[in-house]
Amino acid sequence: MTRTAIVTGSARGIGAATARRLAADGLAVAILDLDESACKTVVSEIEAAGGKALAVGVDVSDEQSVEAAVQRVADELGAPTVLVNNAGILRDNLLFKMSVSDWDSVLNVHLRGSFLMSRATQKYMTEAKWGRIVNLSSTSALGNRGQANYSAAKAGLQGFTKTLAIELGKFGVTVNAIAPGFIQTDMTAATAERVGVPFDQFIAAAATQIPVQRVGQPEDIANTVSFFVGEAAGFVSGQVIYVAGGPTC
Repeated sequence: MTRTAIVTGSARGIGAATARRLAADGLAVAILDLDESACKTVVSEIEAAGGKALAVGVDVSDEQSVEAAVQRVADELGAPTVLVNNAGILRDNLLFKMSVSDWDSVLNVHLRGSFLMSRATQKYMTEAKWGRIVNLSSTSALGNRGQANYSAAKAGLQGFTKTLAIELGKFGVTVNAIAPGFIQTDMTAATAERVGVPFDQFIAAAATQIPVQRVGQPEDIANTVSFFVGEAAGFVSGQVIYVAGGPTC
């Protein structure tokens, strides 16, 4: 039996790498992103490798959009019993400069989005008596200057993860979170541009602060998702694993 996975925010970066990895693991994968057309490249890559994928446009912060997207996945790809809540945005600023819109936008995508997606997919998991939810947190959950909104959202996802693990465990559903450190993506490139530092210099400087002396790649996170989603991780639930090249505190 082929299981169906949904990966939000998977048109690029960590989400795309995760989608490709889960497809390689033998899952049918729904590529969800705000712009459906942007998902087509990842779908084509998966199909070219012999996998099965579907592009679906969704605003994860909108209840009706989420319900429609999940229903479409169930109808066209199969009942989704794996969910990776990866969709995210940045609206960084210091507290006194941060607008209400900056706050609401980030919390809505990360927290409300993960809630809506989890609520919409849990029925398929509980009916199957098997499921996996993986939420993407961040080392920023521990606090990071200029990210009051993002840090709050990513810390909130850790509490959300532990609570869902308690509620859904009896149905054979595990819920875990991954907290990436510095990962080389378009998002971190945008941060470098915002602070006026060439991306290669930004990466080199970050690497010196990481014990393994390199920054992370999207595949590093995808590999960890693969572990959580696999059968061998059935007794691992409610956990937050920091994938950051060293210890965190």
